[in-house]
Amino acid sequence: MNWLTADLPGTDGIYKEQPEDFQVEELPLYPCSGRGEHLYLWVEKTGITTRELLSQVSKGLRLKEREIGYAGLKDARARTRQMISIPARCADRVAALQLRKAQILRQELHGNKLRLGHLAGNRFTIRLRNTHRDAAQRAEAILQQLHERGTPNRFGEQRYGVLGNSARLGLLFLQGSYEDFCSEFLGDPVLIRNTDWQAAAVAYRAGDLSACLDKLPRRMRDERRLVRCLLEGKSHQVAVKSLPRNLLRLYLSASQSQLFDQLLEQRLPNLQQLYDGDIAVKHANGACFRVTSAEKEQPRADCFEISPSAPLFGHKVMLACGQPGKSEERILQNTGLSLTSWKQGLGLSMPGERRPLRVPLINPKILAATGNELVLEFTLPKGSYATSVLLELIK
Repeated sequence: MNWLTADLPGTDGIYKEQPEDFQVEELPLYPCSGRGEHLYLWVEKTGITTRELLSQVSKGLRLKEREIGYAGLKDARARTRQMISIPARCADRVAALQLRKAQILRQELHGNKLRLGHLAGNRFTIRLRNTHRDAAQRAEAILQQLHERGTPNRFGEQRYGVLGNSARLGLLFLQGSYEDFCSEFLGDPVLIRNTDWQAAAVAYRAGDLSACLDKLPRRMRDERRLVRCLLEGKSHQVAVKSLPRNLLRLYLSASQSQLFDQLLEQRLPNLQQLYDGDIAVKHANGACFRVTSAEKEQPRADCFEISPSAPLFGHKVMLACGQPGKSEERILQNTGLSLTSWKQGLGLSMPGERRPLRVPLINPKILAATGNELVLEFTLPKGSYATSVLLELIK
């Protein structure tokens, strides 16, 4: 892996040993008005996913999940605080709502439903354990560079699933390799820790679908659905496309993320450097424009007004020209895909977009340094991941 701060030694250490070691607080995009048809709930959860939280709220308030709004998905292995919105007609039922591993901190009325992306950013408070004895000094130097130059806008490990294969599943789907998709979806037995799931994966690879279904844990509803389809004599393509649309979109999104991360790696450590043909992103509003003269635009990048970008590939995305464009075309060709591959229909088409290669690291602080532990705080814009900072820190 390449680093933006390759010249600085890392702090070492581990994170997320306990959920409380990784705390995330959503920063709202706007204040609640105090009136309207939607009730915003400020919720703290520990050790569960946002989707689990939404499921609990849906069942407890007798709502359809699509009636609940949220701005972003938050880590499961963490303590997180985020807003969700529900119809205001449910306000009298909120007091009786029983949540597992979550609590409602406050509630306010507002005029519109909360939508994905309706947040300014996230504030992180993270404890690193088993760090180097000079971790505080090392962290201070690294955070200073990241603050001045920006932090790599990587997606990183949390984007790729428990077995790290979400992006591969997305690419296999796009390539039409449905049989390989099924094998990857059931999992590589070598990587699986759960004994029942591992036995099911072994049975699948041996061609024993009945044994696979018998051994799959009941909670693995999607995997069981796919195997049932195959047992009924349906094709691998039909079985794969029977999976929930939101799950398949997750894999397609992961494939976009992985290709973006590969392009970002190629540009390190000089993520601020513009080239003719680049597509730059304005940090103030996210607008993109093609760079015709890198020499002319470079001062704007140097003062962090703009940054070069890479594509989240999709059927409508604009590609760069010149040398950056050749890199984008090459990485796409290496997958055997084209932009139109992401035009899948059936609710699975991915238009694509441009994503800046770096983002500002806001208000980085070392809150505590004791023994072999370090507590950090920093803020990132929406859509950016704390692991991008931690990778640079820990090395």
